Amino acid sequence: MAFARIDGGQIEYRLIPGSTDRPPIVLLHEGLGCVALWRDFPDKLARRLGARTLVYSRLGSGRSDPLSAERAPDFMHREALQALPRLLDALSLDEPLLVGHSDGASIAILHAALAGRPVAGLVLMAPHVFVEDLTVASIARIRARYDATDLRKRLARYHSSVDDTFSGWADIWLDPAFRTWDIRGEVARITVPILVIQGEDDEYGTLAQLDAIEAAAKVPVTRLVLARCGHSPHRDHEGAVIDAITAFR
Repeated sequence: MAFARIDGGQIEYRLIPGSTDRPPIVLLHEGLGCVALWRDFPDKLARRLGARTLVYSRLGSGRSDPLSAERAPDFMHREALQALPRLLDALSLDEPLLVGHSDGASIAILHAALAGRPVAGLVLMAPHVFVEDLTVASIARIRARYDATDLRKRLARYHSSVDDTFSGWADIWLDPAFRTWDIRGEVARITVPILVIQGEDDEYGTLAQLDAIEAAAKVPVTRLVLARCGHSPHRDHEGAVIDAITAFR
């Protein structure tokens, strides 16, 4: 594990070696994710594609420094347009293939649409482009579980400041001010191909998210919907996801 200083904080990251002749892969984790919670998926993807692969924990997650303030509704824009470009520059990674999961998929969309930097393509797993009632209800339920079960203890294995990590994710998604968050317009500005992947049993979003991306996009969109699959396609159907990314790339 290594660390880079970005936006006044230490960011943990892993950079898996690979060919410099191929676009690097950058993995962007979900709201409660981090480097460790990707497990060995980055290594398997890097081996299959033969490319350098970056996986990192955003501020407030994993072994990165805690958040310095409560998140605002534009927190994903800030990550996409400030923190991510600075990290890519620090590690000399140009024109990456962005592979995002959940909040990370939304950050990938915003980076590709608004950062003014070239990307090779987008792989969006369980993406969010607007706020659904289902998402809010599921996060409210997990908020109750955090206080009443061993969820806090389990998450603390992966996050140094687990209460800040959990609150930083749950509180903004449950904030009434966030209900109007919507990035469908940004999807229309993307100029590279998109692969969207979602499970039929995703408890945090419906296939309306994929429909919205396909309706807004002005580029080719490849769609993979997986049966018997929840919010984490790369865990529930790892082989199918890696095969799909390989074919897309």
